[in-house]
Amino acid sequence: MALLPLLFSSLLVVSLAEMSGKIGVNYGREGDNLPSPYESIQIMKSIKVGQIKLNDSNPEILTLLSGTKIHVAVTVPNDDIIQIGSNDSMAEQWVRNNILPHYPDTMIRFVLVGDRVVNSNMDVNGTMEQSLVPAMRGIKSALTAHGVKNVKVSTTLGMDVVQTRFPPSNSTFQSDISDSVMPKLLKFVNGTKSVVFVDVYPYFAWSANPTNISLDFALFGGNITHTDPGSGLVYTNLLDQMLDSVTFAIEKLGFRNIRLAISRTGWPTAGDIDQVGANIYNAATYNRNLIRKMTSKQPLGSPKSPGLIIPTFISSLYDENRKIGPETERHWGMLHTNGTPVYEIDLTGNRKISEYKPLPPAVNNVPYKGKLWCEVAPWVNEMSLPAALSNVCSIDNETCAALAPGKDCYEPVSVVWHASYAFSSYWAKFRSQGAICSFNGLARETTVDPSRGRCNFPSVTV
Repeated sequence: MALLPLLFSSLLVVSLAEMSGKIGVNYGREGDNLPSPYESIQIMKSIKVGQIKLNDSNPEILTLLSGTKIHVAVTVPNDDIIQIGSNDSMAEQWVRNNILPHYPDTMIRFVLVGDRVVNSNMDVNGTMEQSLVPAMRGIKSALTAHGVKNVKVSTTLGMDVVQTRFPPSNSTFQSDISDSVMPKLLKFVNGTKSVVFVDVYPYFAWSANPTNISLDFALFGGNITHTDPGSGLVYTNLLDQMLDSVTFAIEKLGFRNIRLAISRTGWPTAGDIDQVGANIYNAATYNRNLIRKMTSKQPLGSPKSPGLIIPTFISSLYDENRKIGPETERHWGMLHTNGTPVYEIDLTGNRKISEYKPLPPAVNNVPYKGKLWCEVAPWVNEMSLPAALSNVCSIDNETCAALAPGKDCYEPVSVVWHASYAFSSYWAKFRSQGAICSFNGLARETTVDPSRGRCNFPSVTV
């Protein structure tokens, strides 16, 4: 029996050796102004990116990565899951087409089957959801059949799968997920000695509750601690709390040795007016401190899982101007689209925080209070507005009623004027239901009434 602890220790060392403590980045390509894959990989090599996560298995990129020492995580698109999960020959074909032409010259280390298929809004009886774990098994079996043994198969989860996060020791998965897909998923991960990938964004947790969560705590400031009353574990930052909430939820389903990886994390450098704390100062501070933690020569892990390497992929390499959603979605990049840094960053973790140049001061760390309108963004081509205006005004009979001939806001007869009114009216009416002031990048928030008092543009009060 005395050999068992030694054997477990040896297995742990082997497992740790397979994990890279070098910082990874998400190489997203949802932009129309990004450097080419060749240029991007040269940039990533120059800034010493250790790992790359792709949202697909782009053959050009995988070929260009051949011969480098950069570890790679590739993704099976959600649209392929049903087919692969229902037919082992499709899993074999996917591996043959997407992995074998590049492996081992390209250091593929993870295949992520789907992206956030398991989420709080999922249909647990849906075909894709039911196909996820069979697809993961099929990919793993195909890899093994071809002698590919050091590529782990997993999937990506969002934090919304956890029902209770604070304190971490109370955490559980959403009940329908906990009763359906999670036990099967965790059994596969445990049996194949893989890891669970989780998107962990302290920014969203903090910005949703900036009054009660300290910004210092979210940015790894180290000046605030929280003790979990259930476990007695002491937390010095929000990321560790979020990670451990997933680990505690996993343990409640009977799995005690499953490792985590961070598929996406970061902090936005800009956002809408009502998106508190999205600025360069906070983004640089968060990512620098994150890198320092994750590249520590002695792995720090988390309070619940101390001493473990946590593979981490920062989101993201570039700002991506074609991403949809709130303004923050287009401002997660560490680099501008010309390859220059948005702020100084050292991915190796060797540079001391004190060695960086001063950052621009944060000016929006307190939530904005007042009226907001939604207007046509000044950089928009007017030719793109008529279709958007028509779509918004077709929602109901009230949104654009004031734009009818003879009504208060009909004049001036301008597509920009009418679109600004329609955007503001729609946003004011449906914001409480999740509507955002974006309209596929055609609109922006403003604190100045676009009507300049000429008529009553609807507004929201925050």
